Amino acid sequence: MRYLPLTPDDRKDMLAVIGADTVDDLFRDIDPSVRLEGLVDLPLAKGELAVERALKALASKNVSAGDAPFFIGGGAYRHHIPATVDHLIQRSEFLTAYTPYQPEISQGTLQSLFEFQTQVAMLTGMEVANASMYDGSTACGEAVLMAHRLTRRKKAVLCGNLHPHYQDVVKTISQFNDTQVEIGAISVGAESAILDKIDDQTSCVVIQNPDFFGRAQDLTQLAEAVHAQGALLIVVVAEIVSLGLMKSPGSMGADIVVGEGQSLGVGLNFGGPYLGLFATRQKFVRQMPGRVCGETVDSTGKRGFVLTLSTREQHIRREKATSNICTNSGLCCLAFTIHMTLLGEAGLKRLAGLNHQTAGQLADALASLDGVELLTPVFFNEFTLRLPKQATDVVDRLAEKNILGGLPAARLLGANSETDNLLIVTATETNTDEDISTFVDGLKEILS
Repeated sequence: MRYLPLTPDDRKDMLAVIGADTVDDLFRDIDPSVRLEGLVDLPLAKGELAVERALKALASKNVSAGDAPFFIGGGAYRHHIPATVDHLIQRSEFLTAYTPYQPEISQGTLQSLFEFQTQVAMLTGMEVANASMYDGSTACGEAVLMAHRLTRRKKAVLCGNLHPHYQDVVKTISQFNDTQVEIGAISVGAESAILDKIDDQTSCVVIQNPDFFGRAQDLTQLAEAVHAQGALLIVVVAEIVSLGLMKSPGSMGADIVVGEGQSLGVGLNFGGPYLGLFATRQKFVRQMPGRVCGETVDSTGKRGFVLTLSTREQHIRREKATSNICTNSGLCCLAFTIHMTLLGEAGLKRLAGLNHQTAGQLADALASLDGVELLTPVFFNEFTLRLPKQATDVVDRLAEKNILGGLPAARLLGANSETDNLLIVTATETNTDEDISTFVDGLKEILS
């Protein structure tokens, strides 16, 4: 076949070399519950024109975020992206550039990464930031590994209100390096009880702010308690726009800050590619994964940029690397940087204020409905409601009305009596007064 040149004998020989009996043996570490059994329900073969028509027909069944009132968050947020962002990142010198293996001749790439690092450090209130993280969840896992190296301990305590996907990534990574992971209880409207899990074997405490349910909090006292045990505080920021309004994690005592940068410059894109953020204290920079671009001067005294630290296994010996992360994420970094530059400090603050104002307006309107209870009174642009009916059913009925009305907590936490009626709702600057009225009226009709 044109695209499958290997014969059955070729595959048999390759399997014999690596010691596997069948191709299926290569996937044995993947949980059977997430594997697809059999073929995808598509025709085995069609001509190019027929394939285009078939895929277009499938795509037409989707309701995109821009085609309906949209109130879904849960770690990925819809924001307006200025046209300038896409125009600039599609210039050929940016679009085709990848990892600068000869960094000294990639001055444009290095400068854009340097500016990105500067912005991330300023946003998070930290001293240094890196480039080259996949997304927020994998950055969180890398932060836990970094804390182990710094403290020479192997116990990580995760807040129960940390996004479930982030928890899963940490647990997946930890099973390969003998790490003990303890997770606090879930508490929708208050801080998860984790202090009793911190001891002299704890390397780090990981907490999200605002948390999975949208609750915003001051972490200063928690940071003091964590440091008293000789551990590090890792703060996760899934909605980076929140830092335009809230205190920075660094000012609250965080040692490592990780997050998802998708909200600035990067569209929802059905879940990726996204952009991991990673920042820390200067004294920890040698153990930070990824790489660091720095500013210098050349032999004539002109400003220039260099790859100051490069501790990933693409650049140095694997046994010396702090991480084996292998992406550049440069285009997403650039999109983030352009969007942030267009906003500026004043623009980011106005954007964050508009997000909070819109969410507050929506929360007040929804909480006024009979049987609806607001569980997170202190929030940024995301909050959790308790409904008098199962949230999954309510969301499905809202979708029938062409309203994308939030994330049922049970979809990520599992269905049980505690989560079944919880609905996590997000509002951003993209939501209009008409969107809010449509949502409120639709929910009122469903609950009546």
